[in-house]
Amino acid sequence: MLETVLDQTIAKETYDIIFPQLEARLSELQREARNKAIPVVVVFEGWDAAGKGTLINSLMQPLDPRGFKVWSINLPTQEELYHPFLWRFWTKLPARGAINIFDRSWYGRVLIDRVEKLIGKKAWKESYEEILNFERQLTDDGMVLVKFWIHIDKEEQYKRFKKIEKNPAESWKITKQDWQQHKKYDDYLVAVEEMLARTSTPDASWTIVKNHDKRYGRVKIFQTLIGAIEQAINLQEQNKLLVEAKQNLSQPEKASYLPDVVVADSVLKTTDLTKRLLREEYQEQVKTLQEKLRALEHEIHRYRIPVIITYEGWDAAGKGGNIKRLTENLDPRGYAVIPVAAPTSEEKAHHYLWRFWRSIPKAGHITIFDRTWYGRVLVERVEGFCKRHEWQRAYKEINEFERHLTSYGTVLVKFWLHIDPSEQLKRFQERQETPGKTWKITDEDWRNREKWAEYEKAICEMLQRTSTSYAPWTIIESVDKYYARIKALQTVVDSIETALKEKRKK
Repeated sequence: MLETVLDQTIAKETYDIIFPQLEARLSELQREARNKAIPVVVVFEGWDAAGKGTLINSLMQPLDPRGFKVWSINLPTQEELYHPFLWRFWTKLPARGAINIFDRSWYGRVLIDRVEKLIGKKAWKESYEEILNFERQLTDDGMVLVKFWIHIDKEEQYKRFKKIEKNPAESWKITKQDWQQHKKYDDYLVAVEEMLARTSTPDASWTIVKNHDKRYGRVKIFQTLIGAIEQAINLQEQNKLLVEAKQNLSQPEKASYLPDVVVADSVLKTTDLTKRLLREEYQEQVKTLQEKLRALEHEIHRYRIPVIITYEGWDAAGKGGNIKRLTENLDPRGYAVIPVAAPTSEEKAHHYLWRFWRSIPKAGHITIFDRTWYGRVLVERVEGFCKRHEWQRAYKEINEFERHLTSYGTVLVKFWLHIDPSEQLKRFQERQETPGKTWKITDEDWRNREKWAEYEKAICEMLQRTSTSYAPWTIIESVDKYYARIKALQTVVDSIETALKEKRKK
């Protein structure tokens, strides 16, 4: 396909008229996108010496430097290799209203890593689905994603390499690695063709720019980006008018992502909350399990296995005490506890998963989340902090997120700490009456309690839609705190031991 792309040129006289107008329009659109909180990501991929750097520099000139950032992506560092491959890109995404430009991107996974055999065939093939999921999540959230493939043919690349080498000021730019990749041009061409075919989607299509004529290349880049931002602004305006029209007609927003279903609530209804553990049994077992977990902490560091433990549960279900017993014998250098509260203004300016991507552990470490990304389908759903189609979309996004983590080798343990309404009331009253615990009970806790039925429905749907073979939920019967703590410890120990057993086989 690429070899059939036609050479196109623009006369200098025409270019001198058109290009200043394009620069002015892009500058104007940057301001509009910022005012309308539309994030923009521009991806530049292409052949070495195709002119990516020059095109990016041209793109930067009319932009306000306070509103954009350029990321130059090279081979991953050791720190980046200790995370799932999309981690370093999630953490570089722009806030709403900002523009980020990537000089090379996540597509290195299916290009350089593939052709140079830096990863196995299974890994780069699986990466296609992960990339498609990643881009769909971003564009569903309102991001403008524009992807350019800057193309030159093999003969043109050879000429440019030779020309650069003859220039004393630029010869350093052409390395032995560049010439080695040039020899593999045909192998890369196969990978590029497949990449373009498999990842050009309606909301994140590729624009191929044959950059033999640099004036044409600059004009094409500007026109494409301008068109994409204009389209996003127009769509936002249309959606706003549509919402206003529905409100005037008293028509509630209707979800389009998931059909209404009868949610099975038997999981919670049939949970046996009478399970108990004697104090003597607890004291004996907790010490043994904590010692095991301490030893396993060292083993996962040795084998570079990341561990994520998530806690969700009813208010006063005992998450804090449970986490304390899980961590009190661990080496503090090997774990972190992340308490999740309402998102900050910075976090609200990004995709809701962004703040969790920033906190996932590197290989060999443990991260414990006290509340999690499931807030999207629990508190944000019930309290109306996000729209219906947003929380319905989140089930799929969360499953994809967790699939990406576990495919990398992460041990993911998810706990729901369950109590009944009477036990919660008892604990609320105890907190109010105990001077050292009054800080634990707030007006918000009482308000949430009044919505028990709504939360229960949301919880049941969450468990039903997001308990998967690779990331199952474990319900912790938490009326008896001794029993709950031992079950959580045992579950974590078992999960890590299973992962280590698989790792040792390899």
